[in-house]
Amino acid sequence: MTSPHKIPGVLLAGGLARRMGGGDKPMRTIGGRTILDRVVERLAPQCDGLILNANGDPVRFAAFGLPVIADSVADFPGPLAGILAALDWMAANRPDVSLVLSAAGDCPFLPRDLVSRLHDALVKENAQLAVAASGDQTHPVIGLWSVSLRDELRHALVVEDVRKIDRWTARYRLATVNWPTEPLDPFFNANTVEDIAEAERLAALDESL
Repeated sequence: MTSPHKIPGVLLAGGLARRMGGGDKPMRTIGGRTILDRVVERLAPQCDGLILNANGDPVRFAAFGLPVIADSVADFPGPLAGILAALDWMAANRPDVSLVLSAAGDCPFLPRDLVSRLHDALVKENAQLAVAASGDQTHPVIGLWSVSLRDELRHALVVEDVRKIDRWTARYRLATVNWPTEPLDPFFNANTVEDIAEAERLAALDESL
């Protein structure tokens, strides 16, 4: 089993941000810093390298110095396509890697123990996949994925048209790890303009913890 210190991460930034009027949600600013900058800051110390999944011109993310990979499945089929692209990239470029962390590019307050707790649960429960949860809500886009399942995921996406993550994860032994939502939900994500205002308040709270 892969050590938690040898797990790379993919930041999923391929969404269309329809509820914000389009554009890249992770590039919105909170407290003078982009959401993506905050995500990178949280995950870089936990992961053995990061890549970014985004569609369109990758130059707009050049300042982050991360490899940018696009979906390999057309028509924006959702985060599973980004996870598949990451698994394929790892198989081609990091053959030593067996597990990959995925995280939403619009979650600025991710836990500092995200990788270690997901990995511990995966091992303890002899699971094939692990996902995060907080309160009574599961966050299936944030989890650990086995590179060995990439062909099965491709079949599910391309042949079966499976789009929902939890529909796919239900086929496997799944570990779910829960985090508290107080003093703030570490998986808060900015989906709307109103969420950005709330994120400003939470950022100040987060920096005081």
